Amino acid sequence: MTNRVKPAFITRTGLTLMSLALLPLAAIAQAPAAWPSKSVRIVVGYPAGSSPDVQARLLAEPLSKALGQSVIVENKPGAGGNIGADLTAKAEDGHTIGVIGNGPLTSAKFLYAKLPYDPLKDLAPIALIGAAPLVWVAPKAMVTGSAADFIKQARASGDKLAYGSIGAGSGGHLAMELVKEELGLQPLHVPFSGGPPILNAMMGGQVHMTLLPGSTVMPLVQAGKLAAVAVTSARRSPLAPDLPSMQEIGAKTTNIEVWNAVMAPSGMPAAHRARLSSELGKILGSREMRQKLFLLGWKAEDNSPAALAQRMKSDTAIYGELIAKKAIKLD
Repeated sequence: MTNRVKPAFITRTGLTLMSLALLPLAAIAQAPAAWPSKSVRIVVGYPAGSSPDVQARLLAEPLSKALGQSVIVENKPGAGGNIGADLTAKAEDGHTIGVIGNGPLTSAKFLYAKLPYDPLKDLAPIALIGAAPLVWVAPKAMVTGSAADFIKQARASGDKLAYGSIGAGSGGHLAMELVKEELGLQPLHVPFSGGPPILNAMMGGQVHMTLLPGSTVMPLVQAGKLAAVAVTSARRSPLAPDLPSMQEIGAKTTNIEVWNAVMAPSGMPAAHRARLSSELGKILGSREMRQKLFLLGWKAEDNSPAALAQRMKSDTAIYGELIAKKAIKLD
């Protein structure tokens, strides 16, 4: 007599075997896709040779090695870096980040009535690359004594003096307005298209002072063509240790530095942003990279996303108050 297996038993056994067979497929289906899965693009909103561009290219190779994908730097200059910042903010491919200066991340929202992105909402901080104070320089013939002597002379000259900046709303413009407030100075603002035209005008006597990065002006100071008065940071900077700070010359609350940072679209998954922050933190923290940046005129800072977010918030408050008080607008 043939033994018969109950259909119900066959059904339960079959289902169990099928479930066991499908387990590996389900695990594969649920596993997160490897990231990055293609080339990573770094958008730089400034021309080739600018400090953000140089820094992005310094980071590209070690970041490519860390991520296992090529890293491509793409220049999209214009509007003081805002075009690149906007492209980064609106990127939806999950593989685009940006190297952005402090202006588009802090002061731009107050300078432009129709800024197409919100720095605090549309962009996520990844890592601070480096920071540097501006250097206050004047013609050599004007600085014959100490910084205090020069300031006293400038204060007595009232609006007979002029200072140059690389444009309304630029870091040099806003920083000098803060210095003027604290020290009681009245030099007139003259905007230029860049640093070299300012320096030419200064050596020609058309303007009498400016605030520019040390990498731009210190070679002329060392050559004896210009005199350095102070740095715009609250304390002395390792980039120019012989120059007095803002606190030392009487500008007790002024603490201005320019900086560049790696940012990502806020819509990029948190896990991907965390990996970028981790890898860039290692790269930027290495002795080799810190030395390269120092030689280019940039000092290392806390490069964590939290520190960068706090810096953005603090600088945004400072510039927002100043721009409102001075009624500075670019459109």
